[in-house]
Amino acid sequence: MTDILFQEIQSAGMRIAPHVIRTPLIYSSTFSRMTNAHVYLKLETLQKAGSFKIRGAMNKILIHANGTGPAGVVTASAGNHAQGVSVAAQIAGIPATVIMPLWSSLSKQEASRGYGADVHLFGKTLEESMQRAQELADEGMLYVHPFDDPEIIAGQGTIGLEICDALPSPDFIVVPVGGGGLISGISVAVKNKVPSCRIIGVQVEACPSAYLSKYRGGEVIDITGWTLADGIRVARTGTHCLPYIRDMVDQVVLVDDGEISDAMLWLLERKKIVAEGAGTTPLAALLSHKFSFSPGSTIVLVISGGNIDSHQLSRVIRQALARRGRLMRLSLVIEDQPGSLAEVLAIIAREGGNILKISHSEWDIELPVQEKRIWIEIETRGPSHITAIEKALWSVGIHPSGFSEGKAGS
Repeated sequence: MTDILFQEIQSAGMRIAPHVIRTPLIYSSTFSRMTNAHVYLKLETLQKAGSFKIRGAMNKILIHANGTGPAGVVTASAGNHAQGVSVAAQIAGIPATVIMPLWSSLSKQEASRGYGADVHLFGKTLEESMQRAQELADEGMLYVHPFDDPEIIAGQGTIGLEICDALPSPDFIVVPVGGGGLISGISVAVKNKVPSCRIIGVQVEACPSAYLSKYRGGEVIDITGWTLADGIRVARTGTHCLPYIRDMVDQVVLVDDGEISDAMLWLLERKKIVAEGAGTTPLAALLSHKFSFSPGSTIVLVISGGNIDSHQLSRVIRQALARRGRLMRLSLVIEDQPGSLAEVLAIIAREGGNILKISHSEWDIELPVQEKRIWIEIETRGPSHITAIEKALWSVGIHPSGFSEGKAGS
């Protein structure tokens, strides 16, 4: 089975080469120093449509281009696959219809429309959207599945070929896992070229279908919850994918949204790379020590996509800054008289805090009429700086209530 798929991956590589970007594999000195390893990033953020998804979609559509009817192709996706299919269909000159869950980000909806697709919102879950897409396929359209299709898996596996061409002997390749198409293709490609390389899959704790399926006797498990990694918010591992995850993937680990947001900020600040939540899970797993490796190991992180809504990115950055102690929100009660607030601000300024925002309540039934509650959002240098500001306020009798480290204000 793997020999046949490996041949299909090689064929897919030649088939899609004129239409996709051979994305860079870059060395990160920062993450290498942090982990005592040699860390490389495979930047599918720079792929057409902003993620790896065009690889599988392009392969599928090119194989069936001559047999596709006038209605064209249809797919269901939360965003990245939708954009990949839209671009691939545009290149092939075929109409595309995309069914997206109701919670899909506006930016991904508009991007798919911008690539020429007819976008419809349907379903509270991706599975409901996929069911609707299948109904349209039954009416004569070619269904391009997001992950559970050997032709899609083969297209995604071309990433593994590119990694091994650029880096002949990787020790670890770390891959995001949703439905399992990406890691299935990569694992087959890499294991055929470098059998000793360990393949690590990463899921979010809220959507651990592949993790549970791998470690509970191989059954496909339906489970999902909310996560900022919407690209891998998939309830059920693909039936075509599960055998590869079970037999070819060495380990599947879980990360949470806090670890993902931290990794997103690291990528942004240190590498100037904007990556979405799903695409950042490999770095989150590495920095959170979710798997073991020997010092000096060569580790490749597949940064699978960069399609993130700007509003969500702003919220993620604030949360990550707060988790690192670089943003704090201070709540305290002061006398409602001239000079009270100025005294507080002067103390914060002496301690080097940069005040970003001040708000207050006009009245509070829990307080005497001569007192007022205020909230101050402050840019700080780390947890020790937060502690210094708190101590300085307490030393002059100003007692913060609701002092928060790791919680950004709204």
